[in-house]
Amino acid sequence: MLKWAILGTGFISNAVAKAIQHSDGSELWTVAGRKPETVQAFQKQFDIPHHSIGYDDALNDPAVDVAYIGLPNHVHHTLTAQAAAQGKAVLSEKSLTTTMEQAHQLVASVRQANTFFVEGYMYLAHPLYQRLQEILLDGRLGELRAIHGFYAADIWQVTNPLGRGTLYNLGCYPASLMHLVVQTMCGEQMFATRRMSGFGNVSDHDGTICDAAMTARFDNGVLASLQSTDSYGMAHGFTISGSKGVLRFVTNPWLPVPGANHLQWCPYDGVVEDIFVEIGHDAFYHQIKMVEQNLSQGRTEAQRPSPRVQDSVEIMEFLTEWEAQCLNGAAG
Repeated sequence: MLKWAILGTGFISNAVAKAIQHSDGSELWTVAGRKPETVQAFQKQFDIPHHSIGYDDALNDPAVDVAYIGLPNHVHHTLTAQAAAQGKAVLSEKSLTTTMEQAHQLVASVRQANTFFVEGYMYLAHPLYQRLQEILLDGRLGELRAIHGFYAADIWQVTNPLGRGTLYNLGCYPASLMHLVVQTMCGEQMFATRRMSGFGNVSDHDGTICDAAMTARFDNGVLASLQSTDSYGMAHGFTISGSKGVLRFVTNPWLPVPGANHLQWCPYDGVVEDIFVEIGHDAFYHQIKMVEQNLSQGRTEAQRPSPRVQDSVEIMEFLTEWEAQCLNGAAG
């Protein structure tokens, strides 16, 4: 049984705590946060034996095997370093950090400690993405030609401005899925060959990017366009176009659910095929099982389709480049 420390008591920590409760290989051991009343309420809700105000006691507890960091991404690198120094495995929420300097510090800390780390793109741990990779590799799409993705959710009122806006809250989802698709169909090195242009709008409320769009071309001719906003809507979409047809997500790619998750294969010449991946648990549960499996096998990082450490760095490089272009365009 892996003993977990939950750092943070927000919505996402609730989802992870429920997933840990449902797993027979993990248990909730302690919860940590800044506000005593919130921490104690979380502890009572999930029947957790221990709690701490602040994070030091939880990370220094020798009984803790895994630290879950469910806090804003500007503190991910410092808390990951502290957990790794204590020999803890770490599951840290997306996005990796808010700057490349922080990202390099985070990676250096886990590699120096030789401890397990995975970024919390929980959706990639769901069996839907093992099936996606099988489809991408079975030849039906032909050559990859284009990728289109968008994610819109009116959540700006509940996000922390220190998290730096829609790119790191929502845009990271289509960006990470685009990364997986390009890597799977075109090889490990192709994602770095992109040339991109990005544009965005800056929020009047907190000065972060609230709407963002980008287009890119990879050296093999594949074109991509992504869009993200946290200022309006509740919508999602992701399509993968090949020389023989289009694969699209009907259900939300980034919130796989218990039950039927729906892909649709639309060949240019042929019959549309509906593909369902029906599983009894959500993506958060599968993320916990992924951590358990990797730790049982002595690994220090996840295996694809979940992000490896270098995958997280490459996604972060893409997000910071997109952000810089948006800010330059907005300033002009």
